[in-house]
Amino acid sequence: MLVETSAHGSDISARPRVSGGRVHDDAPDTAADFTHLAALPEGPERDAVRDRLTKAWLPMAHRIAGRFRNRGESLEDLRQVAALGLVKAIDRYEPGRGAFESYAVPTITGEIKRHFRDRMWALRVPRRIQELRNKVRVARRDLAAGSGGETPSVAEIAAHTGLTEEEVNAGLEALESFSTLSLDAEMSTSDDGFSLADTIGACDEAFDVVVDREAAKEGLRRLPERERAILYMRFFEDMTQSRIAERLGISQMHVSRLISRCCAQVREQALDQGSRPGSPAGDGRTR
Repeated sequence: MLVETSAHGSDISARPRVSGGRVHDDAPDTAADFTHLAALPEGPERDAVRDRLTKAWLPMAHRIAGRFRNRGESLEDLRQVAALGLVKAIDRYEPGRGAFESYAVPTITGEIKRHFRDRMWALRVPRRIQELRNKVRVARRDLAAGSGGETPSVAEIAAHTGLTEEEVNAGLEALESFSTLSLDAEMSTSDDGFSLADTIGACDEAFDVVVDREAAKEGLRRLPERERAILYMRFFEDMTQSRIAERLGISQMHVSRLISRCCAQVREQALDQGSRPGSPAGDGRTR
């Protein structure tokens, strides 16, 4: 590592070398600015120094972002993520703990990897499964390279990684789950133009009817016999209110009031029953 010092013995720059002893072209001499930044309180002057450092090191952030191109994310978006990682590195860097580049590179790289982990999956996959996917992917690549390209078995991957075969299978499934398939996509095995959506079952509304009927049973049992008969004639025999009134010898207005009152009573009973724990009508719906 190359460390330049001033006549007073203080560090002016600390720039890691790459192979061959060459310093990165995008590793500027900003040691003095970082020392100045660390001594400044929050305010316009500190913001100006921070902005100057960000502009100076931005080419390095873009270079790191370029390593992740062609992985399903645009280079412009990757550069924005890398710039965010650079700002975090500048804010957290302590000048007395070595060269800035040696701290910034893993910080920026980690920010980009987090972006892929958290944003690039079409479905939100638990972090544990994502980590299994990465371990399985690397192990399968290494084992295939050592066996002339032959695909390793689940047992071989498990032995290589120290994972269980169940964990390996979960990782293998995740390898094929990075993106989703449209429900409108035509089935490859179908000659009739069926889509994936055609193979998925729909909600059966009859289940809701069963729940509603069970919820209403108790309230119906509590009604007087005449009121139950009125509801039966109206909703099961589909009789008009005038015919019901004629059969019972009461006015149509009276029938209407009885139906409204009974329905309200049954509904209230069903809602009260549905609000109790363990009730079969847990959603409290009535029709």
